[in-house]
Amino acid sequence: MTSSRRNFLRAAGATAVGAAAVSRAAVAAVPEATEAPSAATQPPPLPPNGRPFNPVVTLNGWSLPWRLKGNVKEFHLVAEPVVREFAPGMKARLWGYNGTSPGPTIEAVEGDRVRIFVTNRLPEPTSTHWHGLIIPSGMDGVTGLTQPAIAPGKSWVYEFVVDNSGTYMYHPHADEMLQMAMGMMGLFIVHPKDPRQHRVDRDFAFLLAAYDIQPGAATPSVNTMLDFNLWTWNSRVFPGIDPLVARTGDRVRIRVGNLTMTNHPMHLHGHRFEVTGTDGGWVPPAARWPEVTTDVAVGQMRALEFNAVAGDWSLHCHKSHHTMNAMGHDVPTMIGVDQRAATEKIIRLLPDYMQMGDKGMHEMTEMEMPLPDNTLPMMTAQGPFGAIGMGGMFSVLKVRDDQKPGDYRDPGWFKHPAGTLAKEYTGELPAPVRAAAPPAEANMPEVRKPMGHEGHGGH
Repeated sequence: MTSSRRNFLRAAGATAVGAAAVSRAAVAAVPEATEAPSAATQPPPLPPNGRPFNPVVTLNGWSLPWRLKGNVKEFHLVAEPVVREFAPGMKARLWGYNGTSPGPTIEAVEGDRVRIFVTNRLPEPTSTHWHGLIIPSGMDGVTGLTQPAIAPGKSWVYEFVVDNSGTYMYHPHADEMLQMAMGMMGLFIVHPKDPRQHRVDRDFAFLLAAYDIQPGAATPSVNTMLDFNLWTWNSRVFPGIDPLVARTGDRVRIRVGNLTMTNHPMHLHGHRFEVTGTDGGWVPPAARWPEVTTDVAVGQMRALEFNAVAGDWSLHCHKSHHTMNAMGHDVPTMIGVDQRAATEKIIRLLPDYMQMGDKGMHEMTEMEMPLPDNTLPMMTAQGPFGAIGMGGMFSVLKVRDDQKPGDYRDPGWFKHPAGTLAKEYTGELPAPVRAAAPPAEANMPEVRKPMGHEGHGGH
């Protein structure tokens, strides 16, 4: 342990004040605040002590270790500035917990008493709210209402019993718009007391967040309300989001929490799933229904379950602008516009200029364009058949017959069985049938994107 870490832990123990009364002995020795080794998905270890449970896999994240003291699980969260890699080639200056944004996932079991130390290393006061958990009012973490703010350099302690299993989260209720816009959030998973209840083979979890980071910048614009340009899962954007890996026939659960300012219709290809849980608890089996897309509204959690089918399957938000990186809101539609004369003149001033958009936007998935520093291209990930025309809130569910239980390593691209892959057709085609439509007029105006098209995220 470094000397600065020792000093910080001593200060935390000396200044800790309870969000409700706890013994001085409990506060005297604060557990060390651990940090994640990388932005890759960390396979979860089995619980070293306490009640047994089947841990979740936090997509591009990790679970926070605890210390068992008597019959209490002790966790230590440190609110602090962090640097998060959104995807290779772009990093952002955010606020988070224990070196990451989102912070580490807290996992407990029904009936556990948890003691959570929160140390504030931010430049302003904060608090921690336990979203969805049914706990005493004095532990609810709302600055000014249920507790004073946690001042910079101070540590507070929250202690309560978790009585209901389910999918929850934590975030500040202090300078909320700024702190959440800067990435302060994390998952809180409560497992059933009986590990056989609600059991699945693979249990994934992630949080939705949105950021407005201008090209070449690294710090989010915290006052943005609608025009976000980076839509993330656990503060990562595709191609920086890891695949969700499973074995054929596995029962898979995906837990999704939404802390953006709009809803997200989450769509999974190749499967029908059931919504089995919300942040209000588990949905009774008789109340579930089949879906391929479910809407996750602001502040909500959803748990989706299905039986995995072999293949590479897209999982994404179905709002098309949310599956693009670093999109621009003022880019006009140029389909059908003859730009040749203007392009010749512009190239004389800007030799790197490229004419784009007159035939559509697919070329943006394949062109390597000059970009400002610390900016992501809109869509440039490569798949087994060329460019993948999506980014942002997108990843791939990779299901394989031979994926071993507990193995979350990327198995590579799917090998399609014979006769199951679409291919080019070069034979005789049947005559197409078309609907009647008026002919285009010679002086018909070109299609252009209307200006002032703000607020698309909420539609």
